[in-house]
Amino acid sequence: MHDIRAIRENPAAFDDALARRGLSPLSAELLSMDESRRAKILAAETAQAEQNKASKEVGAAKGRGDEAEFERLRALVAEKKAEIAALNAQAAEEDAALTARLAEIPNLPLDEVPFGKDEDDNVETRRWGEPRALDFQPVEHFDIAGVKPGLDLAMAAKLSGSRFMVLKGAVARVHRALAQFMIDTHTTEHGLEECWTPVLVKDEAMYGTGNLPKFAEDSYQTTNGWWLIPTSEVTMTNFAAGEIMDGAQLPVRMTAHTHCFRSEAGSAGKDTTGILRQHQFEKVEMVTLCHPDEALAEHDRMTGCAQAILEKLELPYRTVVLCTGDMGFGSQKTHDIEVWLPGQNAYREISSCSTCGTFQARRMNGRFRPEGGGKPEFLATLNGSGLAVGRCLIAVLENGQQADGSVTLPAALHPWLGGKTRITPEGTLV
Repeated sequence: MHDIRAIRENPAAFDDALARRGLSPLSAELLSMDESRRAKILAAETAQAEQNKASKEVGAAKGRGDEAEFERLRALVAEKKAEIAALNAQAAEEDAALTARLAEIPNLPLDEVPFGKDEDDNVETRRWGEPRALDFQPVEHFDIAGVKPGLDLAMAAKLSGSRFMVLKGAVARVHRALAQFMIDTHTTEHGLEECWTPVLVKDEAMYGTGNLPKFAEDSYQTTNGWWLIPTSEVTMTNFAAGEIMDGAQLPVRMTAHTHCFRSEAGSAGKDTTGILRQHQFEKVEMVTLCHPDEALAEHDRMTGCAQAILEKLELPYRTVVLCTGDMGFGSQKTHDIEVWLPGQNAYREISSCSTCGTFQARRMNGRFRPEGGGKPEFLATLNGSGLAVGRCLIAVLENGQQADGSVTLPAALHPWLGGKTRITPEGTLV
């Protein structure tokens, strides 16, 4: 959500920022709507003053027996009352229209975000680890011999259709261990508070994080109106909705492991084989609420938390800054972390960490009171994957695959597997 006052003060800067996202200028349209709304409010206030004046004079006219003046003033009071009601109704309608229009406009990128049209213009900022040299042709996760017994995509299709998965045995155990490893690392080493949240939320929660109204088709809604969360960013960020937090307690850093649900409406025909892109999946999410001045430092910190998980698992990755044309709707700046998948011979996204500035906080009215007192201010919100569990499973399986079809599992994961270290070619965890 954008601050109309900021647009009034510097419409050119607003349009310039939109242009970096590839959008046409909007300030003239928004300011015209704003001017009309404000004119109605001013007219209503003027009419109210006229009504108040006439109301005071009605009694005086009655007292001195001036019936003609009394009737004129009484008619004027009634006229002004109706005029005020009409103007207030029009102002409220125009205010709602302006709010709805502002809610459709994406966040403005920071000046430091590289300009570009799509993912080809993203800028790599970090690369860690070297892809393992293999003396055999690597395969994708679903073709590894030791993985096949534990990945039943046919059963998932029978139960639910495409883009679902059934995990069994060793693969299910490794998947569960990864989630526990991530949560435990974030809480014990990174200082994040563990949360457990609903996966069904109200309209207001989805609106607050920018998932509604523009992206309704990307999510699932139940018949009684709840929405299935696309990530626990929705729930944890909305902890701040309608609140005034104590500035002395910021930053608030949280993490949650939840099921997530996405329709993948815009991904028809993309990543249909295997479990890379699913309708239902698990993710360990990170959310930070902080002072706006601290947001960029917190963004780097959050990105580091996600990178640390991959480094502990010995998975090669690269980090990129998304260009203006590839950023998400609510983001001011985004770091994508892409893990190496030898079966695809490519780096693929496994985490996206974004700072949203006050964009989401304005939508949900999330504020803090500065230390030492003062007027409440809007919070900054950040979110990031720490990590997507299913995609991390793919990376562990593909990077650990051996020529005989077995999988060597990362040493960091062994304590969460009861000391087991590998999956045999037959699919047994040993």
